[in-house]
Amino acid sequence: MNDERWLHLFNDYANSSFVDALRRQSPHLLPGAEPRPATPEATVPHGTTVLAIRYRDGVIMAGDRQATAGYQVASRRIEKIFKSDDLSGVGIAGVAGPAMEMARLFQTELEHYEKVEGDNLSLEGKANKLSQMIRMNLPAALQGLVVVPIFAGFDDKLGVGRLFKYDVTGGKYEDTDYWAQGSGGKDARDSLKKRWKRDMSREDALRVAVEALLDASDEDVGTGGPDLIRGIFPTIRTITRSGFGDVADDEIRRVVENLLADRARAEKATG
Repeated sequence: MNDERWLHLFNDYANSSFVDALRRQSPHLLPGAEPRPATPEATVPHGTTVLAIRYRDGVIMAGDRQATAGYQVASRRIEKIFKSDDLSGVGIAGVAGPAMEMARLFQTELEHYEKVEGDNLSLEGKANKLSQMIRMNLPAALQGLVVVPIFAGFDDKLGVGRLFKYDVTGGKYEDTDYWAQGSGGKDARDSLKKRWKRDMSREDALRVAVEALLDASDEDVGTGGPDLIRGIFPTIRTITRSGFGDVADDEIRRVVENLLADRARAEKATG
């Protein structure tokens, strides 16, 4: 093979960005790359409420399990919290299909960078990468296919959990304490504002996260509450120095049952 051909191959793969490689090889797979026909709002499944809160050991991310299409329930068991790498995760809100596609592409982007560079991106660098992807989705967002995630992770250099929120244009803003996004986001934030405390334990943070989603489900028709009969509970993940971890349904069920019992006693006392 001649030198020019070798140089061409080297230039193709010398960049550590998987998104840049995808732009060269398969640009049609990029978010928002091709204008999509306008889709009636009622036919597109939407993921609703996700949140992230800082606690003593890192960050907790949580989301309800319901997706809606207009006034109908599109899914009762959708996953909205995705692992990005060992120390970070994404909570998706907005149109479900493009949001999940973006979360998976973001995970691949971080894996590609690590393999090419031999090191992980900083947490700030990961947040910036996600911002670029949201910006690439802007043409689709202008047609109603809006994706606005939450990104959170453990910063191993600073030794703390951090979380970032975005706007539809890809603008990135760090929040120091908590944030909630989606149709029930405002109600969840109102709940978090009253209950969040600095340096909470894991148990307290779990209760606060579940209670915020429960409050959102009380006020927002798009947010699904816990379903004790079907065994459907919020998805909750922890991100600490030890990595990205799941919170088991059995533990979440206990938190939900304790909260509902407390509310029933309070209702009885005031009734």
